[in-house]
Amino acid sequence: MDDHATLDVSEYLGRVDRVAPAIREAAEEIERSQRLSPGLRAKLHDEKFFRLLLPKPFGGEEVPPPVFFETISALAENDASTAWCICQANGCAMTAAFVSPDVAQNIWGNDPRAVVAWGPGKADLIEKKDGYVISGRWQFASGSRHATWLGGRTSVTLSDGQTVFRTFLFPASEVEMIEIWDVLGLRGTGSDAYSVKDLFVSKDYLATPGMDVKERIYDAPLYWLPAEAHQAIGFTGIALGIARSMLETFKEIATEKKPYRMTNMLSESALVQSDVAISEARIGSARAYMLSEAAEIWEDVLEKGELTEESNMRIRLSSTYSIHEAKAVVDLIYDAAGATAIFKGNPLERHFRDIHTLTQQYQGRKSHFQAVGASLMGLDPNLAPPT
Repeated sequence: MDDHATLDVSEYLGRVDRVAPAIREAAEEIERSQRLSPGLRAKLHDEKFFRLLLPKPFGGEEVPPPVFFETISALAENDASTAWCICQANGCAMTAAFVSPDVAQNIWGNDPRAVVAWGPGKADLIEKKDGYVISGRWQFASGSRHATWLGGRTSVTLSDGQTVFRTFLFPASEVEMIEIWDVLGLRGTGSDAYSVKDLFVSKDYLATPGMDVKERIYDAPLYWLPAEAHQAIGFTGIALGIARSMLETFKEIATEKKPYRMTNMLSESALVQSDVAISEARIGSARAYMLSEAAEIWEDVLEKGELTEESNMRIRLSSTYSIHEAKAVVDLIYDAAGATAIFKGNPLERHFRDIHTLTQQYQGRKSHFQAVGASLMGLDPNLAPPT
């Protein structure tokens, strides 16, 4: 990694250190209310965490992928739901590079507290001269409860008869929120559903879902990578942040816990000592692998001006592998902790639920291994994009 990126890492990890006490203090409330509290959100906005991938002309930071990975991972060590909301919001913030400058200025530039969120769904459209009247419903919109704008992805038939997908952007004040987020983990993301009815959306407020890099308007290297690539890197950081927090919490507990019918502290168990060492190796190796791939792929993108298919497969492999290594660590430590880990509200129990929810998301699918394997053997990976 170059010196500039290293300096950026230090800067952003320092920002994490400044908000970490507030995140940890709010963690139980976040879990209970399924929201990031207003006070915490204000601190996160002050440090510009929601603007890491936003273009600079609209108040963004444009951090490179290795810095994004390390920042999101450090946030996740304090609370996974907080890191998830920030990672998702940053993927959505990349849209600013794919709409007109006036639209991006209206959504992000004029509002330093702007947050955009969206999820999959469908809608009915009525085309008008300057836009569409849209009625639809979407779900799994992480951070939607504190978003200022929401997006709705649906198919659009163009004048030439071609059917394409577009994301419609509209103010959060125009939607009806629907509670659906009664889930195992990552409860604090509040990834609820929302709907609109007969809402007019100007054609200027349509963007390509996933941001097709060929349609970018603001041209900077960060947007030569699709949003999906950045999110894969960010979600990997969250998984490894969960695993790191799980391990560190367990080490503290093990020095104080004497298991039932045992004479020694848990930390004195040879099996536990082995599990801790294996977990440390798994976290360290997965982290080094992901960080190395992110840095090398970023250099390749800067050199070639695009994300090649080979680099895309490298991101897919390193992210999927590292996410499941993080899950393996959490499972190993959960078993080692015994009954301590089963009580609701215990950090170990929360980490267990969070990682098992994270791996159910698109980025954690084991089917990615098959796609990469096919690509490595010169076959069509047939890797379907997320909806």
